[in-house]
Amino acid sequence: MLVTPIPDPGLGNTAYLVDLGDESGLVVDPERDPRPYLGAAAALGLSIRHVAETHLHADFVSGARELVALGAELIAPRDSRLAHPHRAVSDGDELKVGDLMLRVMATPGHTPEHVAFVLLDGATPIVVFSGGTLMAGGVARPDLIAPDLSEPLAREAYTSVRHLLETLPGEVEVRPTHGGGSFCSAGASPGAEVSTIAVERRTHPAVRAPSPEAFADELLSGLGTYPTYFGRLRPVNQRGPEVYGIDLPPLHKVAGHDLPGRTIVDVRPIDRFAAGHIPGSISIELRGQFGTWLGWLFEPDEPIVFVIDPDQSERDLVAQALNVGHEAIVGKIDLPEWVVGGGEAETIDLISPQDIGPERTIIDVRQHSEWDGGHVERAVHAELGDLACGVLTISGVVHCGHGQRAMTAASFLRRRGVDDVAVTSADHAVITAALAAT
Repeated sequence: MLVTPIPDPGLGNTAYLVDLGDESGLVVDPERDPRPYLGAAAALGLSIRHVAETHLHADFVSGARELVALGAELIAPRDSRLAHPHRAVSDGDELKVGDLMLRVMATPGHTPEHVAFVLLDGATPIVVFSGGTLMAGGVARPDLIAPDLSEPLAREAYTSVRHLLETLPGEVEVRPTHGGGSFCSAGASPGAEVSTIAVERRTHPAVRAPSPEAFADELLSGLGTYPTYFGRLRPVNQRGPEVYGIDLPPLHKVAGHDLPGRTIVDVRPIDRFAAGHIPGSISIELRGQFGTWLGWLFEPDEPIVFVIDPDQSERDLVAQALNVGHEAIVGKIDLPEWVVGGGEAETIDLISPQDIGPERTIIDVRQHSEWDGGHVERAVHAELGDLACGVLTISGVVHCGHGQRAMTAASFLRRRGVDDVAVTSADHAVITAALAAT
């Protein structure tokens, strides 16, 4: 296999390991934890000698410096102006990598400095690593830099997509970094991350749009909210993040008397949190999207103590936190020890939709696009990011379709003094049916 995708479903992104034919490998757009790439390379008998960045990332801390510290050469757009060692490349450059070649194509749109890397076997293009420029049925959003750049970048995205589609042969595989589940994406098809130039020529919105202006208008009109931490990671990646290596920092135990002044984030499954938790703690269940919500809801320098159960992965927790730039991890506290030591535990009801009742307020904390796709008629809508980062105090039953975001929202409301708050893990259709039956 020439190209091995290494996905992160939680972020909706995919990095790639390329077998360069001479027992060396190239990694494109790696996240901070180097283990997935080292493991994939070892399984193929490859040494990672090159790492390529298509653009300065806003949704994760780059792992390029981790791989450079292990002997790889970093290839990055000249206009990124990285403050750490790299090989700067510009439009039209060609580089020998193992037995293959990389051709650089400037593709601004998602970001100003963005490039695509075309992998060639001899003179034949076989794959384009398109980053956020060309995705299956869409592009990555152009509004993450500054408001005054959103429209110009959207027009440039139109030009870049059409340039790729008009320049490359139809059989070339399209391998984007951002996918349909990414907060960076705009209009991409979920579950169809890999495409070809021929398919995109027939179906891509940039082909159907009559002009750059029309494409930009449509693109910018359909964008939702995105995590607040996106605004701070590009500078981190530009100057170069700290290198941790394979051994990530451990979570040290914190005593109960050391909790004042620190934020408590409880990563246990929501049913365990509901049954008992430290008062004032915030529920963010440890799952693929944990890092996204941690970065969205808390500042990177906020000292955080985690509540984590023994059957959960501390390594995964730390890796996800570092991946969104949270370095101020204080440690962990054991809930049973907290209770044995005299600490109290409070609860939040986790109820079925049949127990909501006809009078109770229903609070829907899903994204606007989810709400627009269908919701409980009498529900109040407040996106989790807005609810958590604001001052809203409202009692009722919180829902999101699966319970994790709802429990996060409920824990924020409880911390603000709202006693009458509960959570249901049912989706809006099930809730609607239950209410109709009562």
